[in-house]
Amino acid sequence: MAFLQWRRFNFFDKEPVKDPTTDQIFDQLKDYNVSACTSGRGQLIIGDFEGNLYFINRQMELTAFRAYEIRVTHLLQLKQHNLLISIGEDEQGINPLIKVWNLEKMDRGNPACTRLTRAIPGNKPTPVSAFSVHENLNFMAVGFENGVVLLYKGDVTRERHSKSRNVFEGNKRVTGIAFKSQGKDVYLFVVTENATVSINITSKDQMKVLENAGASPGCIVMSDASQDHQLIIGRQDAVYFYQPDERGPCLAFEGTKLQLHWFRGYLIVVGKDSKGVARPPVLGPHGMEMNTVTVYDIQNKFIAYSAPYPEVIDVFCESGSIFIFTGDRKLYQLQEKDTQSKLEMLFKKNNYTLAISLAKSQQLDQDGLIDIFTQYGDHLYSKGDHDGAIDQYIKTIGKLEASYVIRKFLDAQRIHNLTKYLQALHTSQTATEEHTTLLLNCYTKLKDVSKLDEFIMTKNRAVDFDVETAINVCRQSGYCEHALALAEKHKKHEHYLKIQLEDIKDYQRALQYIGKLDFESAESNLKQYGKILMNQVPKPTTELLKRLCTDYRPTDKPLIDQNTLEGKTLIPHHAILISSGIPSRIQKANAEEFIHIFVNNSSKLTEFLEHMIEVQPNSSNLVYNTLLELYLHDMVHEKDITARVERERKTLDLLKNPDANYDIDQALILCQMNNFKAGILYLYEKAHLYQQILRYHMDHFEFVHVIDACKKFGQQDPQLWVQALSYFASREDSCKSQLMETLSNIDKKNLLPPLMVIQILAHNSTATLSVVKDYIVRRLQMENDQITEDERLIKQYREDTDKKRTKIEDLKTSAKVFQASKCNICNLPLEVPSVHFLCEPHSYHQHCFESYSENDMECPVCAPENSKIMDIIRAQEQSRDIHEFFHNQLERAPDGFSVVADYFGRGVFNKVTLITDQHNKSGSASSR
Repeated sequence: MAFLQWRRFNFFDKEPVKDPTTDQIFDQLKDYNVSACTSGRGQLIIGDFEGNLYFINRQMELTAFRAYEIRVTHLLQLKQHNLLISIGEDEQGINPLIKVWNLEKMDRGNPACTRLTRAIPGNKPTPVSAFSVHENLNFMAVGFENGVVLLYKGDVTRERHSKSRNVFEGNKRVTGIAFKSQGKDVYLFVVTENATVSINITSKDQMKVLENAGASPGCIVMSDASQDHQLIIGRQDAVYFYQPDERGPCLAFEGTKLQLHWFRGYLIVVGKDSKGVARPPVLGPHGMEMNTVTVYDIQNKFIAYSAPYPEVIDVFCESGSIFIFTGDRKLYQLQEKDTQSKLEMLFKKNNYTLAISLAKSQQLDQDGLIDIFTQYGDHLYSKGDHDGAIDQYIKTIGKLEASYVIRKFLDAQRIHNLTKYLQALHTSQTATEEHTTLLLNCYTKLKDVSKLDEFIMTKNRAVDFDVETAINVCRQSGYCEHALALAEKHKKHEHYLKIQLEDIKDYQRALQYIGKLDFESAESNLKQYGKILMNQVPKPTTELLKRLCTDYRPTDKPLIDQNTLEGKTLIPHHAILISSGIPSRIQKANAEEFIHIFVNNSSKLTEFLEHMIEVQPNSSNLVYNTLLELYLHDMVHEKDITARVERERKTLDLLKNPDANYDIDQALILCQMNNFKAGILYLYEKAHLYQQILRYHMDHFEFVHVIDACKKFGQQDPQLWVQALSYFASREDSCKSQLMETLSNIDKKNLLPPLMVIQILAHNSTATLSVVKDYIVRRLQMENDQITEDERLIKQYREDTDKKRTKIEDLKTSAKVFQASKCNICNLPLEVPSVHFLCEPHSYHQHCFESYSENDMECPVCAPENSKIMDIIRAQEQSRDIHEFFHNQLERAPDGFSVVADYFGRGVFNKVTLITDQHNKSGSASSR
C-alpha cells in the first residue's frame, strides 16, 4: 500500500522555538557550521567543524565547550546513561578519535572525558562513516568508509578494559550500524551502500545477509518496542523493515529519502518529492532547497503531519516533542495534539475506523473506546448500514445500556441484526432474563430451528443465558422438545416434569426421569406429581414408590459405587443405617406421606402397604391403620363367599400380627363400623375389655358365648358372673340352664350375698323357687356353720382374755418367785449378781446378759417374738388412719363385714371406743 494513498491529518502543531528570556525566535546557532547532531536526556547536542559541542537544555539555554581541535564528525547520546560518545579529529589528516564524555562529572568546567581511543581498522587510517553503542555499555561498533566494521567489547567508558576485533569487511562504505538484543543474543545490524547484514556478536560473529541492497547515510533507524525494535531502512522505492534473521514487510512510496527518525511509534521521513519527472528543485528562503518532513503512523496507516522545511539539517526527538533543525539555523518544534483533539478531527470527517485504531494505539481507556464505538454505530445506523452499526454496538456491550441498541432494532425488518446483538450479549455474560426471552422470541419468529439448536443445545459451549427463562420461552412458543432437552441438560427437574406431564403427556418417560434423580429430588417430585402418575401409569408408579420407601437408588447409578464403599453418602433426616457385608447407607422415604396419591386406586394402595409391612414390620401406625381399613372395605364389598372368608382371614391375621403397629382404638372403630365380629372380639380381648366382650354377646343374645366369656375371663374379672346373673335374670327367655350355671359359679366364688341374689332373681318371672332352692339351702347351712364356728372362737378368745387379765393382775399384786438355777445364755449355775425377767423363768448372769443383749430392758430369749408383735402393732397404727383406702376397699370387697373386722382388729376404731368409754364414765359419775 503506497503512502500516497494514506489519509493525511495534521496531528502536530508547528511553532518556531523561542528564547524564553526574550520571547524571540531562538537563533543562537545561526553562525555555527554544524557537523553532527544528537539528543537525549532532556537536551539537544550539536557539534561543528571547529570541534565545539553545544548543549541546549529544556529552557533553551546554550552552553558549549571545545571537544576537538579540528572538527566533530559523529555524536551519540545514550538514552539510559548520561554519556555522550563523540568522534572527531584533533590532528590534520585522517585521524578519527573516539571520546566518551561523562556529562555528570565535570573537569575544569567541562564534562569529563573518560575514554580516548583512535578508530583505526588496521594499519591504514580510514574515515569513520557510522557508529553505535549498546545501552549495556559492553559493545561499541564503528563503521568505516572502506567497508570495515570494528567491534569494541568491554567497558565502553574505559579503554583498558575494552578489546576490539573486525566483525565485517565489505567493499562499500558503511552507512549505518545498530544493535539489537534478542533473548541472550546480541545482534549487530550493518548497512553498507550495497548490502544489509546481521551479525550475532555473542555467537562467534555468525553473519546473515538480509538483503543485497544497502542505504544512504542517515536513512537508517531503529524502531521502538511498539514495532519490536526493527531495523528500518529508507530507499528510493520504499521503506523496509528487518529482523535479525529475515527481512520483514515494506511500505512502498516514491521519493528521495534523506533522513529517517523514530518518535513514539511514528516514522519521520525527511525527503524530497520525486515522481520521475525532471523539474527544478523547489527553493525556499535564502535560496535553500526545500525538504519535506512527513510523520507517518505506521500502525494505523495514516500521515499525521507533513510540511516543507528549508534544507533540514537534522531532526531531534526529545522531551516529548519533535525538533526540526533547518538550514537557516532555526529550530522548529512539532507538538503532538492530545488524543481527544485528534479524535474530534476524525469524528468531523466521519473517519471512525481510524479513530478507533488511533484510540487503541494511544491506549485510550475503555470508556473512551466505548464512546467511539457508539458514535460510529450511530453514524452507520443513520446511513442505513444496519449490519455495520450492529457490529459496532456489539463492541459496546458491558458499558452501553443494551436497551439503547435494542430499541433501534425492534422493527421486524431488522430482527436479524437484533438477533446478532442479543447473541453477543449472551456470549459476554451480560444478558438478563428479558434479553434471553427476546432472543428466543427472535429465533422462534424467524423459525430458525438451527440457530435455536445452536443456542440452547450445543454441548461444548458454556451456558451464557438464564436457563429457566429459555425453558419458559421455548415452552410458550411451542418448542417443547427444545425446552425438554434444556431442562434435562441443566437438571431443571421441575420444568422437565411439567413439560412431560402437561404438554407432551409422556407419563412413562416422566416416571423414568424421576427414577434417575437423587433421593431428595425423587421424593419431592413424587409428592408433587404422584397423583397424576398413579392415574396414568399405576403399576410402574407403585413400583417406584416401593423402591423409594425401602431402599432407594437412582436407576442410572450402580448398586455399589465409590461413595457407598467409603460410607460418604449423605443421610437425610429419614434415612437409616443398616449393617451388612459392605458399609451401606439406606435412603428411604416415609410411606405414610404418599398414601394420598392412591386416592382413586385402592388396589395399588393395598399392594404398596402390604409391601411396606413385609419389608418394614416396624412401619408407622398410619400404614397399618390404612391397610386395615382397606381390608375391611374390600371384605364388606366382597360378594363371593369364599373370597370373603379369605379376606376375613387376612384381616384377622393382620390384627393378630404381633409386629402390627396399628392403633387399637381406631382399629376397633373400623371393625365396629364394618361389623367385623372376629376383629371386634379380638381387639376387646387384646385391650382387656372383658366387660365389652360380655356385653357384645349379651347384645347379640348369644347365651352360650356369655357363659364361655365368663368362664374364660372370670378369673381376671369375677364381676362378669354377677353381670351374667343380672342379664339372665332379666331375660324372659328359656335360659334356665345358663342361669343355673351362673348361679353355681357365683356361689362357688362367693361373689354375692344370698339376699342380693334373691333380689336379682326376683325380676325374672320365670325364675321359680325350684331354681334357687338348692342355692338357698346351701347358703343357709353355710351361714349356720359359720355362726357356730364364730361362737366357738368367741368363747375361746374370752377364755384366753380372762387368763391374760388374771396373769397381769397377779404380776401387779403378787410377788414373783424366780426359781431358775441356770443361766439361759451360758447354761451354767446362776451366781449373784443375776438378772431375772417376768416373762418366763428366764434368768441370766449379769455379765452374760450385758455382753449378749443390746437392750437392758428386754429379755434376749423373748425379744425376737416380741419384735414381730411390735412390728404388726406399728403397721396397724400407721394404717388405721387411712380412711379413704378403707372405704374404697369396703366398696370393692364382696364381703364388707370381713373388711370391717380386719380393720377393727388393727385398732382403727380404738379412738372412737376410747372416746365412747370416757363419755360413758362421765355420764355415770354424773348420775352418781
